[in-house]
Amino acid sequence: MISALCLTASLALTTASADESATPRQTPKVQLTKVTTAKNPIAGTAGPGGNVWIAERAGTVRVLSARGLGEPVLDISAETTTDGERGLLGIAFDKKFAHVYISFTNLEGTSVIDEFAVRHGKIRPETRRTVLTQTQPYSNHNGGDIKFGPDGYLYIAFGDGGAGGDPHGYGQNLDTLLGKLLRIAPRGGKPYAIPKDNPFVGDPKARDEIWSYGLRNPWRFSFDAGTGDLLLGDVGQSAWEEIDWAPARSKGGENYGWSQMEGTHPFRGGTEPVNHVPPVYEYDRNGLGCSVTGGYVYRGKAIPALRGQYVYSDYCDGTVRALRMKNGEVTGVSDLQVNGGEVVSFIQGPRNELYVLDIGGSVHRIDPA
Repeated sequence: MISALCLTASLALTTASADESATPRQTPKVQLTKVTTAKNPIAGTAGPGGNVWIAERAGTVRVLSARGLGEPVLDISAETTTDGERGLLGIAFDKKFAHVYISFTNLEGTSVIDEFAVRHGKIRPETRRTVLTQTQPYSNHNGGDIKFGPDGYLYIAFGDGGAGGDPHGYGQNLDTLLGKLLRIAPRGGKPYAIPKDNPFVGDPKARDEIWSYGLRNPWRFSFDAGTGDLLLGDVGQSAWEEIDWAPARSKGGENYGWSQMEGTHPFRGGTEPVNHVPPVYEYDRNGLGCSVTGGYVYRGKAIPALRGQYVYSDYCDGTVRALRMKNGEVTGVSDLQVNGGEVVSFIQGPRNELYVLDIGGSVHRIDPA
């Protein structure tokens, strides 16, 4: 699983690094409260009725309520496989909880985004339809995260197609959806519509769905519930893990550099693109980290000292950390002194409290200590 998950903003942004001495003046005091155990929980989202919906990698979706974790409300396990980095990888609701979307790889390894109507908090299987597909040349770097942005559009993250070192150059190639963050209107057309203000609309050399590019394996991304800013954890190749940031006012088109760059560093003699948007934060692999797991800016009420900080982790290290940011620059880095295990994802719950998913099964909530 380790190999499986090793999974235009201003160029003047200051990039912080892990050896930076700046730390928050007061480290928030938190603890992890175990709320349930699932079978390889891999993604989740706030759902109707104030519940948390959890996607399990083998293809099932279960609802976590006050009564505990229920039986599967969706099961596509016959349609996917857990080979490589494949499986059920993402889940998202639209703003009115009228539709739920899942992201998975089918038995051929193709990435699929499917939609289901939801009525009275329950999935209507007969309404299922496929919104988008993308062929994957290899079994790794599928990405697969999906989120609705503050603008109501569906954002989809795909990795560079896999293998190692981006052998086909997909990260910088605008004629493919691989190595990209996409932005579509899933209910606006058949099978979807493309927002007219997407940055490459009308460019004959680029795919209209692309919002930003130059990504290796954007495993987890999120939007700040307070500001609308985008934060994205992009898994590095062999030396650097990075977190990318774009302000809510962004018009898209950011080039995060892969595979010419790994973080702020030229990759295998690469040349930095003139429009490269460097990460807002990066850390090397000299410690225990190997695969960044992007999280959320905390906007809950239970831990006031943590509010406004970006919470993230690493699959191999498991330590939950937080970045303090101001105007797109990291001003402090803190170790929250808790370990979530093999952290594969975070969930932002209905009241903006955060949950940590350990691929081994544990689901924890971040609570005040």
